[in-house]
Amino acid sequence: MTGSKQTQLGTTGSASQPWWRGAVIYQVYPRSYLDTNGDGVGDLPGITEKLGYIASLGVCGLWISPFFTSPMKDFGYDVSDYCDVDPIFGTLDDFDHLIEVAHGEGLRVIIDQVMSHTSDEHAWFRESRGNRENKKADWYVWQNARPDGSPPNNWQAVFGGPAWTWDARRQQYYMHNFLPSQPQLNLHNREVQDALLAASRFWLDRGVDGFRLDAINFSMFDPEFTDNPAREIGNRTITRPHDLQHHVHNQSHPDIPKFLERVRGLTDGYGAVFTVAEVAGPDPLPEMKAFTMGDARLSSAYSFDFLYASTLTPRRVRRAQSNWMGGFETGWPSWAFSNHDAPRCVSRWYDGRDRNRFARLTNALLLCLRGNPILYQGEELGLPQAEIAYEALQDPEAIANWPLTLGRDGARTPMPWVKGQAAAGFTTGSPWLPNGQGHAEAAVDQQSEDAGSVLNFTREILRLRKDSAALMVGDIEFFDAQEPLLAFRRMGRDENVLCLFNLGAVPIARPDFLPSGVTAWAESGWAENASDSVPEYSVWIGRI
Repeated sequence: MTGSKQTQLGTTGSASQPWWRGAVIYQVYPRSYLDTNGDGVGDLPGITEKLGYIASLGVCGLWISPFFTSPMKDFGYDVSDYCDVDPIFGTLDDFDHLIEVAHGEGLRVIIDQVMSHTSDEHAWFRESRGNRENKKADWYVWQNARPDGSPPNNWQAVFGGPAWTWDARRQQYYMHNFLPSQPQLNLHNREVQDALLAASRFWLDRGVDGFRLDAINFSMFDPEFTDNPAREIGNRTITRPHDLQHHVHNQSHPDIPKFLERVRGLTDGYGAVFTVAEVAGPDPLPEMKAFTMGDARLSSAYSFDFLYASTLTPRRVRRAQSNWMGGFETGWPSWAFSNHDAPRCVSRWYDGRDRNRFARLTNALLLCLRGNPILYQGEELGLPQAEIAYEALQDPEAIANWPLTLGRDGARTPMPWVKGQAAAGFTTGSPWLPNGQGHAEAAVDQQSEDAGSVLNFTREILRLRKDSAALMVGDIEFFDAQEPLLAFRRMGRDENVLCLFNLGAVPIARPDFLPSGVTAWAESGWAENASDSVPEYSVWIGRI
């Protein structure tokens, strides 16, 4: 399978650049993309059916969130078999067919690898918890209770409560950074690393082109089990004790990059494989740099610079980009404004009446940044965050902290395909989550026929980016401009592209650095009083 993949797509983008550098990746959340069997849950054949649509956007590839065998307590991020497809999504044959069709469409396929934890139903954990002497006894993180019976230390789980659960079989606590049903793997154990790499090899042999490494900075911990220090919270409302600590001992161990070198050693044997790390935390930059610097670790990394940001400002964009303005050897970033874990950006950043205008701006901005943009399904339609009633919630974090935590379900609602069909064409059954409010009106069939739609504008920007070396891999230089005007130049060998974004609700005086008489490659909202000002929430992109 690897050979056919290389024949169809090649292993590198050019003599000097791998295919993935600057590539736009489209994220698919399989539960919510398209259901082909009427059970209300999206599946792999549904993704395959829509690969032509994905290719028509102009993206380079797609990242598919987990579809592995799982009890679905965290919807696939609790893996019980790394090398099989959960029946709710289909079969391995369905996956192989997806790969074949995707490559035929010129699309690369990236999948998740969850390397910090498994499900408690994984065979490894079942063996590990049996007793303290079995062959996998040290594959997970086990510790004795304190003399008073309390957990080994003060570490707290992301989803609430202590990061420790008592297990009567071993008469010990096991560690979990997330749900109690997601026990922590012990990546300090070389055998565990070998098993995870073997699972990755299984998918590489089936033709995948890359991996997103989920929560990889949670994959190793302080073997001394030192208590985490307290964190000052001021007057903030706290919904989970996890936020009361600095997580310096239960994550971000300095040996993680050494393991990532083993990952890179594996992937290099398969050509130009794209590897991107998810790095969460209040100060992710040092880890992102450590995970990506040089040519022996990962291709890229992304953090939550934008994903949980409550506002979009020129200062935020400039600060995030300025951390990655060096040469390729200093590391390469990826960027996401929305995903399956974070509220959709148009709802976080805009509360006006013309949401489509703002969506055109955010999509254009994402696609003009230096790095790898990750476009979340529905973002190309400008979908807002859905409001989910308590009785319809599926997200365990949202249910536990209702109503103080917004939760993730509102970003995971079904993709709207056809306005006039039940569930907007997502399923013939009852969808696992309700359709978002107003999403049917923004369905693909409606926007495809509208030349000025968010969908078609996003396609236009994607075409521009793909045809521009400056936008794909060029340097970036910011102009000093009056906020909320964001202005920067992307520079290639023979090309300079000026990008202007008015992030505010009022017009701004036309900047001196915009030459008169220059025709835009693409613009949105620019025709209104553009001779002497930059209209509110407008976009201008052009060669200068």
